[in-house]
Amino acid sequence: MSKATADHHRPVEGERMTGAQALVRSLEDLGVKDVFGVPGGAILPVYHAIDEDTKFRFVLTRHEQAAGHAAEGYAVATGEVGVCIVTSGPGATNMITAIADANMDSIPLVVITGQVGVDSIGTDAFQEADIVGATYPVAKHSYLVTDAQDIPRVLTEAHYVAHSGRPGPVVVDLTKTAQNGEMLYSWPQRMILPGYNPVTQAHGRVLEDAAKLFQNSFRPVLYVGGGAVRSDAGEQIKALSELTGAPIVMTLPARGIVPDDDPAVLGMLGMHGTIAATGAVQRSDLLVAIGARFDDRVTGKLDAFAPGARVIHIDIDPAEIGKNRHADVPIVGDVKTVLKALLPKIEKQHAQFGKPNLTTWWQLLNGWKEQYPIRYEQPDDGSLAPQWVVQELSKQASDDTIWVSGVGQHQMWATQLIEFHKPHQWISSGGLGTMGFGLPAAIGASVGSQRYFDGRKPVWLIDGDGSFQMTSEELATAFLEGCPIKIALLNNSVYGMVRQWQTLFYDRHYSATILHEEEKTGLVGCPDFVKLAEAYGCVAMRATTEEEAIECIRKANEIDDRPVLIDFHVWKDAMVWPMVAAGDSNNNVTYMPGVKPLMNADAGAPTAAEVAESVEEAVATEEQN
Repeated sequence: MSKATADHHRPVEGERMTGAQALVRSLEDLGVKDVFGVPGGAILPVYHAIDEDTKFRFVLTRHEQAAGHAAEGYAVATGEVGVCIVTSGPGATNMITAIADANMDSIPLVVITGQVGVDSIGTDAFQEADIVGATYPVAKHSYLVTDAQDIPRVLTEAHYVAHSGRPGPVVVDLTKTAQNGEMLYSWPQRMILPGYNPVTQAHGRVLEDAAKLFQNSFRPVLYVGGGAVRSDAGEQIKALSELTGAPIVMTLPARGIVPDDDPAVLGMLGMHGTIAATGAVQRSDLLVAIGARFDDRVTGKLDAFAPGARVIHIDIDPAEIGKNRHADVPIVGDVKTVLKALLPKIEKQHAQFGKPNLTTWWQLLNGWKEQYPIRYEQPDDGSLAPQWVVQELSKQASDDTIWVSGVGQHQMWATQLIEFHKPHQWISSGGLGTMGFGLPAAIGASVGSQRYFDGRKPVWLIDGDGSFQMTSEELATAFLEGCPIKIALLNNSVYGMVRQWQTLFYDRHYSATILHEEEKTGLVGCPDFVKLAEAYGCVAMRATTEEEAIECIRKANEIDDRPVLIDFHVWKDAMVWPMVAAGDSNNNVTYMPGVKPLMNADAGAPTAAEVAESVEEAVATEEQN
């Protein structure tokens, strides 16, 4: 008998209670302060155990998927583990989208689902679904709990697995047998996690190797991803940039990790990134991937991505290193810990050989920044430019604002045009691109702001009318739970991003993307979002001119006792620029129609000869040193 098995069968001492009561007590002992969810038959014993004496706050959402997204928003805003409790069958399957979303964006969640009794499993009982099997591909780990005595240990393990290593969602499927069974409760619990030992510190000579590559680089770039945000490594990234002179480019989840007013920040790279950020990577001779995974929206055509660059890849998940791009120096470890150890190695190289001169590199980068800022076309129908609305929102907002977005064109304009000042200030669905994410995530962020920041961090949601309608029922949750979120609805009556692709690549055939045509219905909207918001108890306003928009935003910022929605009527043919077509090389990025700044070798795209020469020079210099 193994030691783990022997421990499991040894006599237990503790306080007698039901498994459902043990679940509630375990969450309290883990320090969980807020829980999101929706009740149902197979999880009723747990909800029966939640009462006025329970130490955590329970937030009732109107849909299970929304409970998951709210827990995600809460986790990103606070750095804590998001927790939700839902029932079996459709309650659990409704959670799968949120679980997959959290898995793609490395967000720590513990998702507790009800399950039918042990004797009913496999009988197609009412509201039975194999949620462990269904979530296995999209969760970090999944448990099926059949014995009440296992609940405290499993909750301890689930909470630890969710936030340690590469964070992610952990599913705990709780049978009614375990919920109703009696057990002896004790705390703390000993975890049984053989083989799960996340590496946090770099091993071997990799730090010295990385420092040498920095020393021999004259066109370095720090390519920063969401993993750096999860590691809370903003200070270390800024220090690395200042030490080496390397510019900072970011993926969508990493926006704000270093403030936008830092001169080293070039913005987001990739499909809708800035010319400076995308050009810097394409021209780089050293690409330092920090908590990033070489996503296709960043790389474009993979074999044309940063063709002349050697790669240092720092990530806590060894499966990501070398998955899409070979790493010359692979470093497995926690980003913050690795960077702290790397900085003195680089300082030692500088002391011995001097600091590389990056003057020419920065002349090129600053030229791109000045020549190719984010620009947009003005509407031709008298409506508002959505980009102008986003800029005005940013202009009037507090520096402490937490920004949340749905998914679509508005998401890209938000990440391009908002002035980010701090980490954990930006919450958006990146990897999965989940429409409907915004409203529930904003509610979760607001609950987190109330809990950990005394509500001092206001929450603005920038959403599109298409994305918003997928979870608009959560306005009830926002109102009844006292979440004074502010909603900027960029209403263009179409699925904007899909329409943009149809305009550019599908002969302007707007199949299934027109949501409402006022001239056909005679209605101001379908729905009228002002009436809808007011029906849910929210303050609602409509803006059709810039003057109205400025005044509405001012009023919204003054209201802090209930949710506010502003219905901005914006141009349906607005486009997100710059843009790299899906699967195309980043060298072909279009700044504005007809303008491709990186097509000339002198302007950013290295020729094959330049790439070969750059690599040979780096190798020769390294060997000489």
